[in-house]
Amino acid sequence: MEKFAATKTSPYILNQRGTFAVGRTSVNHLAYLCNWNGRTDMILQLFRRKSKANEAIMLRVYEVIVAAARQKRFYAQFQVPDTPLGRYEMLSLHIFLALHRMRGENRALADLAQEIADEFFKDVDHSLRELGIGDQGVPKRMKKLARMFYGRVGAYGEALDANDGDALAAALTRNIRPDLEFWPHAHHLAEYVLACRDRLQKIADDALVAGDISYMDAD
Repeated sequence: MEKFAATKTSPYILNQRGTFAVGRTSVNHLAYLCNWNGRTDMILQLFRRKSKANEAIMLRVYEVIVAAARQKRFYAQFQVPDTPLGRYEMLSLHIFLALHRMRGENRALADLAQEIADEFFKDVDHSLRELGIGDQGVPKRMKKLARMFYGRVGAYGEALDANDGDALAAALTRNIRPDLEFWPHAHHLAEYVLACRDRLQKIADDALVAGDISYMDAD
């Protein structure tokens, strides 16, 4: 696989092979949405920290993440559903990869991860409203989507930390194609995810903080 570099993308709108629209509506963080009762894992700590990362850098990183999640091969060949939920799954997967790389003691990376997480859930909030869901329905759906994301972070993270491609493929199938008993492209997507993990690990912390992030080319 070659390195994937994003080109300038159109606004992040929920449409065919698009993804979630960038919104500016303030949303509650995962710690509140999921009611985690004092969990101290890496993701929770990220969402509780005050964001200080430069917004321009964060938006540049987020644009790369969105562009990577939009790659046509996922939908045309890997049979990821080209639906709002399917696109949510792919965006969640690529957000997870970025946060997984940014975990650790580097405060600047933690701040950047916080900004990325905030932008992701603004995206989700705005997209739900674009789909016609009213003010009363949005919090309920946000809570569900936040819990979905947290579950995926746990499953994908365990598989990556164990370098277990089979476990990763199983988790991807369970989350992305639960309608299939066997998803023939699950291992292809797992290989892509592992390759992205390795690619991101090779990027120096200082480069990441400056907004230098890239994913593998799935096409």
